[in-house]
Amino acid sequence: MSRLPVYWLTDMDGVLVHEGQMVPGADGFLDALRATNRRYLVLTNNPIFTQRDLSARLARTGLDVPENCIWTSATATAQFLQSQRPNGSAFVIGEAGLTTALHEVGYVLVERDPDYVVLGETRRYSFEQITTAVRLIEVGARFICTNPDATGPSPDGTLPAVGAVAAMISAATGVTAYFVGKPNPLMMRSALTRLHAHSESSVMIGDRLDTDVRSGLEAGLATILVLPV
Repeated sequence: MSRLPVYWLTDMDGVLVHEGQMVPGADGFLDALRATNRRYLVLTNNPIFTQRDLSARLARTGLDVPENCIWTSATATAQFLQSQRPNGSAFVIGEAGLTTALHEVGYVLVERDPDYVVLGETRRYSFEQITTAVRLIEVGARFICTNPDATGPSPDGTLPAVGAVAAMISAATGVTAYFVGKPNPLMMRSALTRLHAHSESSVMIGDRLDTDVRSGLEAGLATILVLPV
């Protein structure tokens, strides 16, 4: 790149924060973007929290990131569904980050005859909800997942996440889920649309080759790999 890109997309965990603490230099990086009038979005596959929640969590680490500068797999999923079937309906397994994003695009959350079954991340997966999802998919609801991550961290160790639960539902129904979040370049393209940006003038920063860098490259962006802290 011959000059500093105008638009910046950056992963959150592992780039700006790590285990609840600010990565050294992350605040200076964001300050430099603002000082040079570079527009940016912080991207995360985490669909649990709303953008406001994440903004507050980042603030507690010392990072000033407005909620309109955060793009989650939940918001990308909501935008995707709205583009496919405006003002549709969905049966949702997930937390406030996902349900809020769907409500904001005009979706109705139902338990009967939904257009989509949408699976997000929750710490309270229930057998009853999973059974309902299986039966709705069997009768024609389309199966959408916010992200493919199979596991997630917790203070007590590894937790099953969206990808693992999706595999269970797919095994029961024979229907393969469509995953919106990274490494699907759809999430990159939706973020660029949010910024009114073009891939040629944008860059993606991440700490994982298999998700951040891959999705950035497939969306036509220049990419920067950050090594582990």
